[in-house]
Amino acid sequence: MLNNIGLPGLLLIGVVVLVLFGKGKVSSLMGEVGKGINAFKKGVKEETAEIERTDAALRDVTPTPEKDKV
Repeated sequence: MLNNIGLPGLLLIGVVVLVLFGKGKVSSLMGEVGKGINAFKKGVKEETAEIERTDAALRDVTPTPEKDKV
């Protein structure tokens, strides 16, 4: 159903949203969406760095040799 919208349909939806909510409300909403996307990217970057640090720490650990068992 949504794959047949096309450019004219998207423009119509945009105009209707703009008329219903006004320029200020849509602008502030898009600003909040942008802040959310930036926070998500920052979180992903921090988690990736944490995983890389953990992985590097695990590679640095050398196993101790086992003593002969009798």
